[in-house]
Amino acid sequence: MYAVRMIVEHAAFTIAEADAEKFEAAYAEAKELLAQTEGFEWAHLHRGVERPTGYLLLVGWASLEAHTVNFRESDRFPKWRALIGPYFAADPTVEHYREV
Repeated sequence: MYAVRMIVEHAAFTIAEADAEKFEAAYAEAKELLAQTEGFEWAHLHRGVERPTGYLLLVGWASLEAHTVNFRESDRFPKWRALIGPYFAADPTVEHYREV
């Protein structure tokens, strides 16, 4: 029998250096919207060392549907994007991973 394992969302953002502090402050507020979602486990935001305009967001979800349905189809998602979206210098890339 296959055991259900956590899904890790990998989201890569490009943020102009001039907007970095504002983005990080907006993310701190937006993270609370993630945390209110059924199936949310944890979230960690990292800033690039060699490329400080690059941010990596890793989010642990109990299932793929916890992200794609419980969060993305909720009223929290547009609020999330309204908080952090204005700081995107390029479209983010989002992928999901499972442990092997």
